[in-house]
Amino acid sequence: MGANGNKLLLPLAGRPLLAWTLEAALACGAIRWIGVVGQPVDAEAIAALVAEVRQAATARSTLASVVWIVGGDTRQDSVRLGLAALPADAKQVLIHDGARCLVEPELLHRCCAALGPASLAGAGIIAATPVTDTIKEVGEGGRIKGTPDRSLLWAAQTPQGFAVDPLRQAHAKAEARGWTVTDDAALFERLGWPVHVLEAPPSNIKVTTPFDLTVAEAVLKTRGSWAPQPGPGPSACR
Repeated sequence: MGANGNKLLLPLAGRPLLAWTLEAALACGAIRWIGVVGQPVDAEAIAALVAEVRQAATARSTLASVVWIVGGDTRQDSVRLGLAALPADAKQVLIHDGARCLVEPELLHRCCAALGPASLAGAGIIAATPVTDTIKEVGEGGRIKGTPDRSLLWAAQTPQGFAVDPLRQAHAKAEARGWTVTDDAALFERLGWPVHVLEAPPSNIKVTTPFDLTVAEAVLKTRGSWAPQPGPGPSACR
């Protein structure tokens, strides 16, 4: 991003980027507990942001608890620490990148609803979109090695949802075996455990570059206020 600090605190449509992500999560009635995992340098700024977003959301939704968690050196470490901080009665969890600030409550709700039966069958779920570009596998010197069948390719996103105990087991196995992955679904894949895709809208982008901020602002201008979604009962996520 080229910013001097955490990109989640950069302004987007007049508010910190993370505010949009939190607002969506708070508007999803299926979510009962939210852990914000980050670095100590951002703790004060994020605490103030959480207080502001919660105050604004109080009038229109039943609020989940929001807890600050100190993360690790990598995304994988931070997820493991987040799992350790879950409430004792948590059975299912969604993991979401704060930088996917265009996530909508409706997608979060669909992930929670789908996770219920999936997790009972031992499977995880991930939000994803079908790939629309032709993808090339490129080797040394920039030479193309192959062209995968586009009809079989999906771009993985978040939220990603799992039953808590199997995900904790997967992270413990990864730590013991020295595995490094870029998302939690990859841990299930390595262990041969099933993960299913749930189609997400194309707008569920991850803000990574200044151009993405421009796109995100354009998308937000087309939207109104969040409408709280009803929770799906026992499959509510923490």
